[in-house]
Amino acid sequence: MPVPVILVTGFLGAGKTTLINHLLTANGGRRLAAVVSLQGDLLRTLASLLRREPPPEGIVIETSGVSDPAEIVQNLLDPVIWKDAALETVIAVADARALADAPVLLDDKLCRSQIASADIVVLNKADLVDEVELARARAAVTALKPDRMIFPVAEGRIAPELAFAGGAHEPVAPDPRRAARSRFATPRFETLAFTSERPLAIGAFQAAIGRLAPRLVRAKGFVTFAGQEARPMLFQLVGERATLGPAPGRPDREAVRLVLIAEMGRIDPDETRAILERCAAT
Repeated sequence: MPVPVILVTGFLGAGKTTLINHLLTANGGRRLAAVVSLQGDLLRTLASLLRREPPPEGIVIETSGVSDPAEIVQNLLDPVIWKDAALETVIAVADARALADAPVLLDDKLCRSQIASADIVVLNKADLVDEVELARARAAVTALKPDRMIFPVAEGRIAPELAFAGGAHEPVAPDPRRAARSRFATPRFETLAFTSERPLAIGAFQAAIGRLAPRLVRAKGFVTFAGQEARPMLFQLVGERATLGPAPGRPDREAVRLVLIAEMGRIDPDETRAILERCAAT
């Protein structure tokens, strides 16, 4: 089973290290390894971490504030790396105060690449701006990223389910009882589980995900396609990025086991299940 990798990028001084420290303590008991200000060979760094005993259950990598994450993302998607360390989530941390004061910061090529490469954008330091300023900062980012994937927070305190999708067999489900501590707390989420004993038609599944994706924050699980029953696949969607690769194992009975995560009220459970059920091969 590949170890999930969380890549944290973003502006200088935006609070990347603060966010990582939060993830290290609020991660549901996972054993995490952290790489701060990645330097040198990525493959060698990952190999060194994976040789640890016991190996980490997740790796969090912080890029330098002056580095372009696009190349790192491309390297992490390489099949050679993916089989041992799979890219789970790319998080860009932006300074809400700085963007409110100067939205033109996103005219900078590096800043735009950091936002564009991310699955999730965290508007940190949201407690330092008022509602009008926060709206201005958010509007600047929505030119590059869908609004549903932008999360204002204070002190880097994102909900762990934004970063971690969990294992392939049992994706992490968010706690719907999470109470918002302030107006900057991450919105509450709901989860929907879908299973099927019948394999899916690949074209119908692609169309269904295209229809559902704009309502979702992320999804993960096993999918078996008709005509390829001996090759179960591991599917992951986070934001606008979807990946499909060979699964390291599969459930005992189901041909399909998926968990979908969305903000409360954005998906209709019955409609969503019906959309996925219509993907079953005939």
